Amino acid sequence: MKRLLFPLLLLSTWAMPGVVSAQKAGGTTGWTADNGNGTFTNPLQWGDWPDPDVIRVGDWFYMVSTSMHYVPGCPILRSKDLVNWEMAGYAVDRYNEDPRYDMKGGTLYLNGSWAATIRHHNGLFYVGFCTPSGWGTEKGHFSICTAKDVKGPWTRTIFPEFLYDPGLFFDDDGKVYVVHGQGTLYLTELAPDALSVKGKAVKIWQGGIERPQGSSAPNGKYGMEGSHVYKINGYYYIANPAGGTEGWQVCLRSKSITGPYESKIIYQDESSYPNNGLHQGGMVQLKNGDWWFIIMQDRGPIGRVPHLLPVKWVDGWPILGDNGKGFVTGRKPDVGKTFAINAPATSDEFNTPQLGLQWQWNHNPDNSKWSLASRKGYMRLQASYAASLKEARNTLTQRVQGPFSQGTVEMDITGLKEGDVAGFGVFQDPYAFIGVKKEAGHTVLVMVNDGKTIDSIGGISQTKIWFSAVATDKGFTASFSYSLDGKKFIPFGDQLKMGLGLPWTANRFALFNFNTIAGSEGGDADFNWFHFTGGRQ
Repeated sequence: MKRLLFPLLLLSTWAMPGVVSAQKAGGTTGWTADNGNGTFTNPLQWGDWPDPDVIRVGDWFYMVSTSMHYVPGCPILRSKDLVNWEMAGYAVDRYNEDPRYDMKGGTLYLNGSWAATIRHHNGLFYVGFCTPSGWGTEKGHFSICTAKDVKGPWTRTIFPEFLYDPGLFFDDDGKVYVVHGQGTLYLTELAPDALSVKGKAVKIWQGGIERPQGSSAPNGKYGMEGSHVYKINGYYYIANPAGGTEGWQVCLRSKSITGPYESKIIYQDESSYPNNGLHQGGMVQLKNGDWWFIIMQDRGPIGRVPHLLPVKWVDGWPILGDNGKGFVTGRKPDVGKTFAINAPATSDEFNTPQLGLQWQWNHNPDNSKWSLASRKGYMRLQASYAASLKEARNTLTQRVQGPFSQGTVEMDITGLKEGDVAGFGVFQDPYAFIGVKKEAGHTVLVMVNDGKTIDSIGGISQTKIWFSAVATDKGFTASFSYSLDGKKFIPFGDQLKMGLGLPWTANRFALFNFNTIAGSEGGDADFNWFHFTGGRQ
């Protein structure tokens, strides 16, 4: 039942436990791996940076990650020491191959970029990824994006061929290949510019890898995917994960790129986040000759998080971590210098002409209905029609983080119109949000969880309101609160049990404004800032 706002305020003037004031929240970036004493603690980022691949170009390391349907796509981070990272850019501005990326005629959740690969050759960066036509299908397409600078501009070439979980490789004889496939692995030669397929796919590996001792995965043999290719001391090495969430890392090697290949499990450990094993990633060599491996671990609705592991070569095999087992804290890579502690940006005052690189839209945005310039210092979102948040255009998102993260926003609701629903939430399937709705000429505070309105309060007359959401990996819950003065936050609604109804994409903080009346012209929601706090506890 809808309640009036003012009687509630007489009873609820305490701050929500765990809620940090907006002023304090803006000063932190969340989880950092650097301990400040020459050591680091995994994970590198405790957020959703799945399917990592990594290269070194000069003094910089670059890591690319999967981003599915979020836009811009294929986020690229950079670092000087493999521990402290910052956003560098995106390889894909938007997806133009299907109107459903614009939420016209449907949606394309789980599409976009899968299992990205990154390489640098003859002055160009190359990022490749596959786009399945649907979950569990063997159809889709493959893309290569090229740029002289990771900041862009990038040029994308879409292939008619579908090369699943691609690993791009430039051989020293001038030939270019992609290793791809799931279970059965194939080698496809590309043209010298890597922008078209030259030859037919050649089968180079078939068969499963027996579950190693100590794994919590069911007994049996498991196929491989997520290939990344290297040539070291005359051997071709292909790094592959197997076993899924409880998985492990495998390496194939051969003197010939077409095989035959022998295999070895090079890492199997679940101790850092039982029972989830580390699997899938890429390897990189430092200037001093050392090798390191960045590898991911499923952490449920928080996401698939990257870890950094040292590589020790044993009998010609790259063995990860501590003799193939756990590695949580250790000495940082020896890059010859010490660099400042850093992490990808989170908080945003919305006072720059360009949108911060920490943000991604849910599907392609409608660029005519958002602005950082219409009102200086604000992100303005203009509502378009949508039946629910899942179909709403211009939902602006960034990753939640573990083990704890809190997002807080200040929103001006002066410009809202009849039918508008605007606010702040945690988005996945299910999703939940706290916001305001304009109905029958009134402004109503609402909390929606899994598509259902859990609570509502009428009688809001002010023009500013503050919302906060707290996410934690303890039970994977998110809680919500609001404030009328930006200081005292009042819990509202119930907890969201964060899930993964959209497989392989983690939960995200989300700013939104949509209109529920078909044919109506929506109003404006102005977000003054987004403040993030979180990290180690």
